[in-house]
Amino acid sequence: MRRSTLTLAGAASLTLGFSLAAQAQSPDLSEPPAIEGEVVGNHGTHTIRMGIGLAETSPQYLSSQYFGEILSQRTDGRISVNIFPNSQLGDDVQMMEMLQTGTLDMTYPSSSAATTYVPELAAFDLPFLLPSREAAITVMESDVARSMLDAFEGTGIKALTFSENGYRQLSNSARPVSSPEDVAGLDVRGLSVRTMENPVHLAIWQALGANPTPMAFGELFSAMEQGVVDGQENPWSTILTSNFHEVQDYGTETRHVYTPFVMMMSERTWNRLAPEYQELVQEAARQSAAYEIQLSTEYDDWARDQLEARGMQITRLDDEQIAAFQEAVQPVYEEWAPRIGEDLIAEIQAIVEASMND
Repeated sequence: MRRSTLTLAGAASLTLGFSLAAQAQSPDLSEPPAIEGEVVGNHGTHTIRMGIGLAETSPQYLSSQYFGEILSQRTDGRISVNIFPNSQLGDDVQMMEMLQTGTLDMTYPSSSAATTYVPELAAFDLPFLLPSREAAITVMESDVARSMLDAFEGTGIKALTFSENGYRQLSNSARPVSSPEDVAGLDVRGLSVRTMENPVHLAIWQALGANPTPMAFGELFSAMEQGVVDGQENPWSTILTSNFHEVQDYGTETRHVYTPFVMMMSERTWNRLAPEYQELVQEAARQSAAYEIQLSTEYDDWARDQLEARGMQITRLDDEQIAAFQEAVQPVYEEWAPRIGEDLIAEIQAIVEASMND
């Protein structure tokens, strides 16, 4: 048996999509870690079809390529991964349904879209629950998070790992926003804000006085372009790689919700894999998730700065302004904490507090 290491050519292939698609100089992203470990035994040949929502320029896509490279090299090419980006195969909800029927092997949705399968995931949708990326990562690596992944058992979906979708920020085409009053409009109409089809997200924007409009991600650009909605909320990296700055004049660094991605596989596909292949897939998922978080971290501030360079007016909120948003969304906790589970939320808050005191 031999050990396999990612070559420079392989590393370059992971960033080729980024360099071709980016409209400006790309950030100095870290190369993927070397692929180490023995080539596993021959347990047949598999081609895995993986659908994702984001573009080829996104950390999600680049890390998915790395996931495929690990499997290919560690199996001498017997497992290959074909990635379909840009919601080509459907939105998050549709692709998860395809996993259940076995018509798609893998997808990589936001946790917010998966709450119909595991209601406890809605804890991640609570506003301002995770005050820092470090705290969020600690929670995602905790036993609490592992139990959420395990709770997919029996749904037709095998949840492999969490990675970073990131802090959601507001963008819109109507006006600068620096307070909840700017969202509500007071003297003018409240902003119409696209959200995921997630009741906690709807509650957040209702509490802020907006008109939240649930909509599939793949429909969002044209909806903003045509004025169906004023704005949306996503991480800076998603806003940039989706070219939302072309139809959105204003951004606000609200950091109101941190949501993970969940890498998942169809249980039918998982059950067709030999145990040694299953172990390898799980290991590759963990390694590629760590790489995705690293890329997302490096890309976040750069993406915000790129949006400004391309003409988006971005408002950075100070602590007092953030506190005003936190106060405005307190009714969301009053409504949803009992439904999600107050003990679960308290456990997550304890993990967060401990991580901040380390």
